[in-house]
Amino acid sequence: MPKRDTLQRRHAILAYVNDHGETSVDTLARHFATSEVTVRKDLATLEKSGLLLRRFGGAAPLPQEMLAEPAAAPSAAKRAIARAAGERIRAHNRLIIDSGTTTSAMIPELGGHEGLVVMTNALSVANALRELEPEPVILMTGGTWDPHSESFQGRVAEQVLRCYDFDQLFIGADGIDLERGTTTYNELIGLSRVMAEVAREVVVLVESDKIGRRIPNLELPWARIHTLITDDGMDDATRERLEAHDVAVIRVAVSE
Repeated sequence: MPKRDTLQRRHAILAYVNDHGETSVDTLARHFATSEVTVRKDLATLEKSGLLLRRFGGAAPLPQEMLAEPAAAPSAAKRAIARAAGERIRAHNRLIIDSGTTTSAMIPELGGHEGLVVMTNALSVANALRELEPEPVILMTGGTWDPHSESFQGRVAEQVLRCYDFDQLFIGADGIDLERGTTTYNELIGLSRVMAEVAREVVVLVESDKIGRRIPNLELPWARIHTLITDDGMDDATRERLEAHDVAVIRVAVSE
């Protein structure tokens, strides 16, 4: 069966389960006129993508608290930063994309790249990746759902990450401490550090108004960061201070 037909059937199965609640494999097989073996494969793929939960003999929708509300359109600065990030990606790259609004804004920039493999801990990122052509191989960390960051965290997620190696990590920040590194309000910083450990290049995407924010929780020290992409609101003196930490700084022009 062509890939597009398979994707359409899986979209339809997901919609059916979300509309009808917990549903048996037998019911899905009859409704979609396919075999139970095919339905089980579809459910396994959908669960791996973090889109539903498998139950004995069937599947159920994700709990409401795990479903993010539709995101607002990214700002002009986020879009400019996302385009610059997309220019660093090549076909067949293996990427980690962390949760966050700025990192999510770069997803459309991945379209057209062949052979991408993308790991994420965010359901919103996984859902957006599924809409790309060609669709990348999507990996989910799994782990414990954190409603604050709307992402999976914890030891299970860290163990999954350590089973792979990646070309690039794209990660945001709540704040930039010019002396220490990226900072965050979230106390769950272990996964971010493992992400940085398993990636050859760590790229921080952050709007310039967050630079200089000194938030208590240090997420990634400058020694772990290779590149920072921001907008042209950053002044020359600040850029020089960051470059003194051996960080490549890219400032992008913002246009509405």
